[in-house]
Amino acid sequence: MNGGQDTRQRTASVKRAFLRLPLTALTAIAAALALSFALLFALRESRMLDKHIIFFPDKEITQTPADAGLRYEDISFSAADGTRLHGWFAPGTGADTLLWFHGNAGNIGYRVNNILMLNRRLGLNVFIFDYRGYGNSEGSPSERGMYADADAALTYLQSRADVDASRIILFGRSLGCAVAVETAMRRPVKAVILEAPFTSIKGMAQSTGPLTRLVPIHWLIKSKFDSLSKIGGVQSPVMVLHGDEDATVPIAMARSLYAAANEPKRFYAIHGADHNDTYLAGGDAYFAALQDFIQAPHPPPPAK
Repeated sequence: MNGGQDTRQRTASVKRAFLRLPLTALTAIAAALALSFALLFALRESRMLDKHIIFFPDKEITQTPADAGLRYEDISFSAADGTRLHGWFAPGTGADTLLWFHGNAGNIGYRVNNILMLNRRLGLNVFIFDYRGYGNSEGSPSERGMYADADAALTYLQSRADVDASRIILFGRSLGCAVAVETAMRRPVKAVILEAPFTSIKGMAQSTGPLTRLVPIHWLIKSKFDSLSKIGGVQSPVMVLHGDEDATVPIAMARSLYAAANEPKRFYAIHGADHNDTYLAGGDAYFAALQDFIQAPHPPPPAK
């Protein structure tokens, strides 16, 4: 019968004990909390969280286009800050050149089969490279670094005598879409293709579940990759493709980017495709959609 009273007495006793803690103990608790917040802020500023949450590079290249029977050149070039970058150029049968910005994981060796299919089925020259920290490229990945790498790759392509600079198409996949948008916003090209794009890091964090709405993890991540706020600045024609069964990035994000893009633009939902099997699940219809967009009579990019 006295259980409730005993409980209240114990609770009051604990409260009195806490209130009687010496000032040094209270100071230590406050210092620990402050240190925790400072550590989280330091992690954010040092991009350590980005490296463990966003970037998943693999330094070992285990396959080259030669393994798939595709002729190619091994390319080395430098970003503006001197970082040496590595890529492959696979010549096609047509005049259009695809500059490929891959996703956040692996390296260019993971994309050999896809390179082969784009090259053989669409006749495209394909230039794919590794961002800093990926594959044989020097350095460590970061958002700013990726944008600098993309700029250097486009400059390199435009310097080649066998590439028509007016017929370069930016092709981004997943994280690479954000790199393509940033590049096209500053440097007009023939067209931009965005496959499995997301709106921003903040948008991705908020789409993963209720926990991220309580704990704003995006605040702790330095990188933004905010394509949604930038795509309106892209004046080149845009095509957005997304798997209708993508379990990694909601297709609603692709639709939001498409809605914010300027005309001319196209949207193509890849039936039955998840995040990483777009070109396999899409089949003939997928390649036909790409070819139709690439061969459409687009106006020349505006001069800047």
